[in-house]
Amino acid sequence: MALPNDLIVQRPEGLYCPPGDFYIDPWRRVERAVITHAHADHARNGHAHYLATQASEGVLRARLGAITLQTLPYGEVVEHRGVRVSLHPAGHVLGSAQVRVEHAGRVWVASGDYKVAADPTCAPFEPVRCDVFITESTFGLPIYRWQPDALVFADINAWWAGNASQGRASVLACYSFGKAQRLLSGLDASIGPIVCHGAADPINRAYRAAGVVLPETTPATQLDKAGAARAMVLCPPGALGGVWLRRFGDHSDAFASGWMRLRGGRRRGGFDRGFALSDHADWPGLMSAIAATGAQRVIVTHGSVPVMVRHLGAQGLLAEAFETEYGDEQDPPEGAPA
Repeated sequence: MALPNDLIVQRPEGLYCPPGDFYIDPWRRVERAVITHAHADHARNGHAHYLATQASEGVLRARLGAITLQTLPYGEVVEHRGVRVSLHPAGHVLGSAQVRVEHAGRVWVASGDYKVAADPTCAPFEPVRCDVFITESTFGLPIYRWQPDALVFADINAWWAGNASQGRASVLACYSFGKAQRLLSGLDASIGPIVCHGAADPINRAYRAAGVVLPETTPATQLDKAGAARAMVLCPPGALGGVWLRRFGDHSDAFASGWMRLRGGRRRGGFDRGFALSDHADWPGLMSAIAATGAQRVIVTHGSVPVMVRHLGAQGLLAEAFETEYGDEQDPPEGAPA
């Protein structure tokens, strides 16, 4: 429930800062939008003015085209109408940020999407002390607990190597922004050629331009039959079963998503394998991130909202919910989160 003089409130257009007269990740057209990251459910076309991190500029322009964009380095403060705004690493994808808003001695932080696990493709999550923390809850259930990346990538590479030894391509479904680049960073390129669907190409270029080291990929059209039979193919879920994949012949498929943590997720999607790899915080990560802010009031958005609100309330925090229109930039099987 909104309180008098709240720094961030709900409006039909999105999360709004009244004293600063700007929105954070608005889902309807507004004059001024502060963008946490470039996923389509948070960064939409049509706003008059955008503010985002320097690191996100390449991906934002690749996805939104010609926009009026002001960028900030992480931690730098800009003041607007007496409100101090700064952007801090969220660890979600390249350029992702938490938005720190300070006015009249009060500090609020809107997290956007975040993860606390290390990821070589983006700046690591940075706890920001605040009075009120607005947190996502995409995987806000105790069952969601991620394995270390090293174990997940060892499993992925072993699956790929096993398929390659049998002359069968490995097709790994993943989202084109964030997940594809994180997967690329952990693949063992000595096993065989790596192919990325065209949807990921401009994002890969933006990552490389930002200094992120990714292995080289091979266009599918340049593979001979032997190369195709050893390839690791990264593609969006929507490309599965399409004409584009026919060139790889016999293949094994898998899906990389936090949804694969649940028993039955792979079966419902019809995949040969499932790898639980998410760009969102798991339950322990959410709890540790919230505790590190020192906030006594926590507002929960998109995901397992009721469970998180009840749990945080039981811990003695003032917990409530915001209704938002955030979700997946693409729909995975069974409506699973990315």
